[in-house]
Amino acid sequence: MSTTLSTWSRKNPFPAPLRVNRKLTGPGSEKDTRHFELSLAGSGLNYEVGDSLGVFASNEPELVDDIVRALKATGDEEVAGSDGQPKPLREALLNDYAIKQPSKQFLAALSERAGDNAPLLRELLQPERKGDLDEYLWGMEIIDFLSDHPSVEFPLDAFIKTLRKQIPRLYSIASSLKARPEQVDLTVATVVYESHGRTRKGVASTFLAERVAIGSPVPVFIHTAKGFRLPEDPSTPIIMVGPGTGVAPFRAYLQERQATGATGRNWLFFGEQRHTEDFLYREEFEAFQGDGILTRFDTAFSRDQAQKVYVQHRMQEHAAELWRWIDEGAHLYVCGDAARMAKDVDATLHAIVCEQGGKSSDEAAVYIEELKKIKRYKRDVY
Repeated sequence: MSTTLSTWSRKNPFPAPLRVNRKLTGPGSEKDTRHFELSLAGSGLNYEVGDSLGVFASNEPELVDDIVRALKATGDEEVAGSDGQPKPLREALLNDYAIKQPSKQFLAALSERAGDNAPLLRELLQPERKGDLDEYLWGMEIIDFLSDHPSVEFPLDAFIKTLRKQIPRLYSIASSLKARPEQVDLTVATVVYESHGRTRKGVASTFLAERVAIGSPVPVFIHTAKGFRLPEDPSTPIIMVGPGTGVAPFRAYLQERQATGATGRNWLFFGEQRHTEDFLYREEFEAFQGDGILTRFDTAFSRDQAQKVYVQHRMQEHAAELWRWIDEGAHLYVCGDAARMAKDVDATLHAIVCEQGGKSSDEAAVYIEELKKIKRYKRDVY
């Protein structure tokens, strides 16, 4: 890979050709999780394991068409793009603006134009009703409000001004440049669900899964994450907790540790719904085990038994050995869902430090804070 300084950045993303779009989950899975490979050949882009890839996605054309129709427009009208330059409405809605979640500006403008035809919305926009508004908005998109108020006349310039700019999505990089030169891999769960009688789609996940043809370019940039790096000393043991797509950076870690000949032990906790349908990268992780790279590998498949089992339960089962690793200087990494998994894993870690380390609750809290401070406990949660 070129070591020259790349000119590609968030403001000037590299058009990386999509080389691989492979489904990782089985036909009986409730999820559609995919493995993507993008070529960085000729870009001069470099990344470290632990970094993220920024992806600029375009919106779904069908939704753009629905909005254009709801605005009683043709799509060819000129409006201001996100850079302030004029462009056709359809192009601006495809590439420049977030056209799903309604902004406060949009809701306020719609309420004002709808007048007495939107009494509930006007009421919910009062500052003291913020919680009620958030609940009301769940699963609602801009198109719903436009469709529900067909009599509202929305001048196109006024409508565009209520939209937020389209922002890139960040995905944990699932590969090591040392093992996969001039390419970058991603592990992405495709978001599709139903609400209010419409099929809703995640912008970037379905862009990659459904709308980018093999060989077509994806605008990308490297997002540096210095707080999620491997230990500087390659002999340091690491413990990785990555259920679902949270396993992505740990695939990269293992590739890196193998490619560099790192001698540190590696322990991975992985969780998903079903062993037969949702075991992401099973063959690769088993190969890492066979090669001696993956020292310990513990899995938790929540739907394979009556009692749901998650990664934190596996941690508790192996509490004594987990504490030995930590006490011997292991670095602990957690990647994935912030709302539930990361909190449960953190609570389990506190319990293990109390039970196995013989510490009080307060002493365990101080110990874990120190682990964070000296960068031995790192989290990449979202």
